[in-house]
Amino acid sequence: MQPFNLSFSNIKVAFKHMSDAELKKAKFIFSIFKFPLLVKFGPSISTFFLKIGLPIKGLIKNTVFWQFCGGETINECDETVKTLAKNGVGTILDYSVEGHDKESDFDNNLAEIKNTILKATGKAEYPFCVFKPTGIARVALLEKLDAGQKLDSEELHEYYTLKKRFDVLGAAAAEHKMRLFVDAEWSWIQNPVDDIVNEMMAKYNNGHAVIYTTVQLYRKGRLELMKKWINEAREKKYTLGFKLVRGAYMEKEAERASKMGYASPIQDSKADSDRDFDQALKLCIENRDIVSVCAGTHNEESSLYLAKMMHEAGIENNDPRFWFAQLFGMSDTISFNLAAQGYNVVKYLPYGPIKAVMPYLGRRAQENSSMAGQMGRELSLLTQELIRRKKEKI
Repeated sequence: MQPFNLSFSNIKVAFKHMSDAELKKAKFIFSIFKFPLLVKFGPSISTFFLKIGLPIKGLIKNTVFWQFCGGETINECDETVKTLAKNGVGTILDYSVEGHDKESDFDNNLAEIKNTILKATGKAEYPFCVFKPTGIARVALLEKLDAGQKLDSEELHEYYTLKKRFDVLGAAAAEHKMRLFVDAEWSWIQNPVDDIVNEMMAKYNNGHAVIYTTVQLYRKGRLELMKKWINEAREKKYTLGFKLVRGAYMEKEAERASKMGYASPIQDSKADSDRDFDQALKLCIENRDIVSVCAGTHNEESSLYLAKMMHEAGIENNDPRFWFAQLFGMSDTISFNLAAQGYNVVKYLPYGPIKAVMPYLGRRAQENSSMAGQMGRELSLLTQELIRRKKEKI
């Protein structure tokens, strides 16, 4: 067996896809996240300015939007997709709209998500498609379902309609042989989503994973739930698809739990989240006969842990059951160094009208501002690469 020698230290590989001007622009954008008031209030202020028609769209599009999104339309993403593919990294087109409450909006979003499946069909550069449940289902209805409250006749009809939307996407993915992620959101709407997605996996994951459920390991008890789902899948003889993430709604979860007086569902410490994330990876490796997994993480240690377990188990780097994913605009040292070693890697590439993706951009700003070391790490790596290139030219 060859020795395990994966490293994320090669910044030349990590930033090969970026010009000097793009590196400087990215460095400037990450430096903005040093200002907590701007991070906290900037997204809501920007959304308000857009709503009343102030001409700030160009500023947003050329800064934060440029860093984290592919475009306002599906076709605007094409150049970014080509650049990623040239460097061995796949793309997940992510129509990043959420929190709607009109049936017409849900139908429009459903049509757009189907477009991503059609766009991706038969193209190696698009290994996965994805959708957010709140893009096609009303939050208040999911919340009522999660709480076990009785639905009236109108809500029952709405519930059957939302289940049909989920199934339309599952059927399209199966027909076009596309893998489909269903994102996870807030804990107070997640149970009905889990139930629907598990039904979809039982229906469409025959011998290989088409539908992937998302497990947020910053929540307590998710590891035990995964074990339960694995047992059920073995009994009913279908394959499981897991996308593992730590989670992106910590502040909102803690705020709601405190306000409503219930115990927070979030782990007591980051160490607990890290422990469960790595244990979930191990569980997937141990059950790889019926499990496919995508490690959605910006954590170098967890990425190395999965790669090392694959190596020790004799699993090829490009085994189609194992994937790594990062968000576009972040953690390029992980994505591109993995890809250079032949691992399966994808980047989430959000797109959509600027006004619609502001919640997503707000979370990215907060994540880089609050996550221990994330902003400093990105800034440091970008600076190092600019210095390295300058020396190379001397």
